[in-house]
Amino acid sequence: MLIGVPTEIKKDEYRVALLPVGAETLIKNNHKVIVEKGAGLGSGITDAEYRAAGAKIVSSAAEIFRRADMIIKVKEPQPVEIRMIRKDQVIFTYFHFAASRSLTEGMIKNGAVSIAYETMEEEDGTLPLLTPMSEVAGRMAVQEGAKYLERPMEGRGILLGGVPGVEPVNVRPIRAV
Repeated sequence: MLIGVPTEIKKDEYRVALLPVGAETLIKNNHKVIVEKGAGLGSGITDAEYRAAGAKIVSSAAEIFRRADMIIKVKEPQPVEIRMIRKDQVIFTYFHFAASRSLTEGMIKNGAVSIAYETMEEEDGTLPLLTPMSEVAGRMAVQEGAKYLERPMEGRGILLGGVPGVEPVNVRPIRAV
């Protein structure tokens, strides 16, 4: 199977869907991997690292979508990507279909095989792809909250770690029930 990894184009998305070690594993299992030029840069991964793993670097997302049997992404296809997806092409990503009628209808219309990370379950009902991302999001929430406490963000100027003579803020995670 020819597996393609395009650069993520959703605003503020810097991750890449496949690390070089993943490309190497796929190639060792008789697949071919193509990666869009610069796809890993937002995650600090160079094209040379993908080449060293055996992947081929291609110049455009259009080439990835035209050639690949399977597309691996991080975020849901954006409108320009939806138009490039072919019938029976496998798209493996976080889809979040419930949040977007146009995405859902677009994927139905193009006839692709849509595999949503967030719906993959182990036999025991756990969600091996969604759970780690939720854990990261929970930890990031503290950092994001701290940013909005800063005065330049029109916050109250609270420093989470405190300073001598001022107690640090008490931040506790809230567990979902």
